[in-house]
Amino acid sequence: MTPSNARSTVLMAPALAWLTALMVVPCALVLALAFFRRGLYGGIEYTFTLENFALIADPLYAGIFLTSARIAGLATLIAVILGYAAAYAIAAAPRRHQPLLLFLAVLPFWSNYLIRTYAWIVILNREGLITQGLRLLGYEGEPPSMLYTEGAVILGLVYNYLPFVILACFAPLQRLNPELAEASRDLGASGFTTFRRVVLPMTLPGIAAGAVFVFVLSIGNFITPALLGGGRFQMMGNLIYAQFLTANDWPFGAAISMVLIAIMMGLLTLQAMAAERGAGERRRDG
Repeated sequence: MTPSNARSTVLMAPALAWLTALMVVPCALVLALAFFRRGLYGGIEYTFTLENFALIADPLYAGIFLTSARIAGLATLIAVILGYAAAYAIAAAPRRHQPLLLFLAVLPFWSNYLIRTYAWIVILNREGLITQGLRLLGYEGEPPSMLYTEGAVILGLVYNYLPFVILACFAPLQRLNPELAEASRDLGASGFTTFRRVVLPMTLPGIAAGAVFVFVLSIGNFITPALLGGGRFQMMGNLIYAQFLTANDWPFGAAISMVLIAIMMGLLTLQAMAAERGAGERRRDG
């Protein structure tokens, strides 16, 4: 081992030890737990079985998974559209204004996730800020039902995870060589064609990274569906929470957790492939 490699190994050792102790080992324990049986009165019976994974295919749990994927997918789509537009606007702003705009974009992260979610309850309930605003404008009908709906859950997910998309998309947009867009326009391409054929493909890795962040965090979320959905919309995160803390079926909860981790790893792999493809295209253009 060369001195340079030795120094790199020493510097990386604390971080690797931290990740191993707090991420790899717990995930390995949960994975092992998924192959055991639930005891008759709860707890764990250390008998090898694959029934926990087979149970996930039950129509009840498969329906919860599809509902979770649909809600997470809609939240991801909305967050990507809004986040990309915001990142594009920040990247197009004068450079001296960009730090302030980025600061405003990540400002919600300065408060607790639970507080941010409770704030939407104040806004969306029948006597909340939106209803009061409508009454000030002269509306006298029945207050709209916004809280405890699927739309409220999606709104909460988008709001809480939108900064991830903005940051992920801003980096490739800022690095984009403006001469490429200028050359495209000089060759007769319209603004939309330049965006579709030049800007969008070169910033695709950032879009993929932001989408993975939002989808993975949304499909496993349990706080937002519980508070803004009022328990009417069962998602995978709520199901895992119930298995560990209510049903006392740790093996089945562990199996569901492993399925979500497998989905996350698959999406991260696709995102890495998109990033590598984008890097290859930049090297060819360079």
